[in-house]
Amino acid sequence: MKATFLALSGFLLLAAPPAVQAQFYYSTNADGSIYTCSPNAGGSVTIDAYSGPPWAVTIPASINGLPVTGIAAQAFTYSTNLGSVTIPNGVINIGYEAFLGCTNLGSVTIPGSITNWGDYAFSYCFSLTNATMGNGVTSIGREAFEQCFNLTSVTIPGSVTSIGYGAFVNCFGLTSVCFQGNAPTVASEAFYGENPTAYYLPGTIGWSVFSTNTGLQTAVWWLPNPVILTCGPSFGVQNNRFGFIISWATNISVVVEACANLASPVWTPLTNVTLTSGSVYFSDPQWTNYPGRYYGLGFP
Repeated sequence: MKATFLALSGFLLLAAPPAVQAQFYYSTNADGSIYTCSPNAGGSVTIDAYSGPPWAVTIPASINGLPVTGIAAQAFTYSTNLGSVTIPNGVINIGYEAFLGCTNLGSVTIPGSITNWGDYAFSYCFSLTNATMGNGVTSIGREAFEQCFNLTSVTIPGSVTSIGYGAFVNCFGLTSVCFQGNAPTVASEAFYGENPTAYYLPGTIGWSVFSTNTGLQTAVWWLPNPVILTCGPSFGVQNNRFGFIISWATNISVVVEACANLASPVWTPLTNVTLTSGSVYFSDPQWTNYPGRYYGLGFP
């Protein structure tokens, strides 16, 4: 059984005077909850405000046939009844203070398509216990989770390269921060007011400097299964070979396998590797011989 694999290869429209940018309102269901939206260039929309209930919100991927690509500044600010939010993959912008002061917000799922994350986005969300960030998020904004008192742990994807000033300031319940990639650059006071342990994967780098700059204790993060690290310069083509770091546990053997078609996969063992010190670098000299090349990790 493969532990992981990596693929390579009725609406109400309100008219506005011609000189004013039109907005339209979209009722999600019979309870009368309403999103206030505005159009963007290119045929997408940004959510400007929300009126509930319901308060367990899954933001729609499209409204009136147009894709939702943004959540405007202060769109959900002080929506104190909001309990959970799931943001669709098409959203690439979350505005300034978008969810600030949502004091009953318990969980939020942030997709990896987010490229612009405004400051104070989830500040003062006192009930927030779970924040899931998709791989592809590159930065965490200034004071993004300030005073989220009940946030106990955070997993930060390998795509994150920077954490802003005071990002987790006064998150007094925060005990662990798990990093899936190399150590990001961290602005001052990012973890002021608490002292979580920073957990990192074998094979990732930069943790001595990270510990010095933040004052946080670091520890190795042992996973239940091997993973392919997709961050940093070790991932990709070097010397005409496609390669990556495999991370898991010290002195455990892993089989690297490959197939050419996931629709009808036939996995061929390429090599056995031993994860000395918890990681090993693998590269494939045959990768150019296939129009698509898929890698899997198994066990001897």
